[in-house]
Amino acid sequence: MSTELLRHKLDRAFGHLDVNGNGKVERDDLLGLGARLLIGFGESPTSAAGSRLVHGFDVIWQTLSAELDVDSDGAISPQEFRTGMTSTFVEGDRFDTVFRPAARAVAELCDTDGDGAVGPEEFRTMLSAFGTPHGDVDTAFARLDLDGDGSVSVDELVEATRQYYTSADPGAAGNWLFGPL
Repeated sequence: MSTELLRHKLDRAFGHLDVNGNGKVERDDLLGLGARLLIGFGESPTSAAGSRLVHGFDVIWQTLSAELDVDSDGAISPQEFRTGMTSTFVEGDRFDTVFRPAARAVAELCDTDGDGAVGPEEFRTMLSAFGTPHGDVDTAFARLDLDGDGSVSVDELVEATRQYYTSADPGAAGNWLFGPL
């Protein structure tokens, strides 16, 4: 993958995870992101969908803190994030075991009517939780709606997440998951 493209995507991902904006990712940041999603969709953390989301984010935190927190200070710096994400998830084979369950939990939370698809408003709610500028949401949705049917399937959204974190193709639709790069 292009070093510049990878760095840009990982820096953006770090910004999504650093919910309190203090320049490091901590467990509370992932809890905060999860809370934004749950509140946005009016879902309880104890519901089936809420529990899957909370569990998915907890697995992400446990893995990130164990594998990326090199100095064991309970926080992940931008450099630790870039280096660790590259070796563990881009070059390594850990996406499916760590990120895929959380990505599926987010996508299923977004599918509020259970039809297997995420519409534009549901997508907007999700991206708002991740801090994507409002003006970028429609463009991102259009890029992910590959067949132009006005929705993105849960499976397509999970695949877009995988592409965002691992794709070597600068033209991959998943690169648009959080708006234009």
